[in-house]
Amino acid sequence: MTERKCILTGDRADPDMLIRLAVGPEGQVLPDIRAKAPGRGAWIGVDRVALEAAIAKGKLKGALARAFKAGDLHVLDALPAMIEDGLRKALLDRLGLEARASMLLTGSEKIDVACRKGDVKLLLHASDAAADGNRKLDQALRVGQEAEGTDLAGITLPVDRNALSMAMGRDNVVHIAITDSRAAARLRGAIGRLESYLGCATEAPAHGEPASADAPGVG
Repeated sequence: MTERKCILTGDRADPDMLIRLAVGPEGQVLPDIRAKAPGRGAWIGVDRVALEAAIAKGKLKGALARAFKAGDLHVLDALPAMIEDGLRKALLDRLGLEARASMLLTGSEKIDVACRKGDVKLLLHASDAAADGNRKLDQALRVGQEAEGTDLAGITLPVDRNALSMAMGRDNVVHIAITDSRAAARLRGAIGRLESYLGCATEAPAHGEPASADAPGVG
């Protein structure tokens, strides 16, 4: 897909880093996280705090009315929470898919060995992982990447161990090591979208080819 324009800021970006909004059958504005809903859509690229402010001030409704050329739209109060839930689900679904495809490892001992061998492309920690466990695996990652003395480290996810365990169908998932480059890129994208929306981005996600700057903000 080509770039899309945020209807609130006017900034253009890869649609993988934006959120598409679609209109339901009764005029309600709903998140279309996977950008697959039929019909026209409008794109936003702001974090949750900015979105809540735009809703409270009526700016989002005005921008949507211009984008859809309709005035009978209903912006739900729960829209910001619905977007967060959808982005978190998309990340967990992606982790589940990569787990079933054997693209990742769990268990501190296995991850430590893989990190030191240089086989880990992306290291992830649950939000409630112990700091000491994170430090040990981060150090193993630096050893394997010949990056000792740098600040190279795993990403602490905005998701706890219970949610990770349920999504992956495994017990007590606290740390995750991605061993496939393409799987790592896919997960960076999902993590980046969620973290950007939450306003806590720690690593820029992988991007595809740059696209035309002439793409509209509706589509």
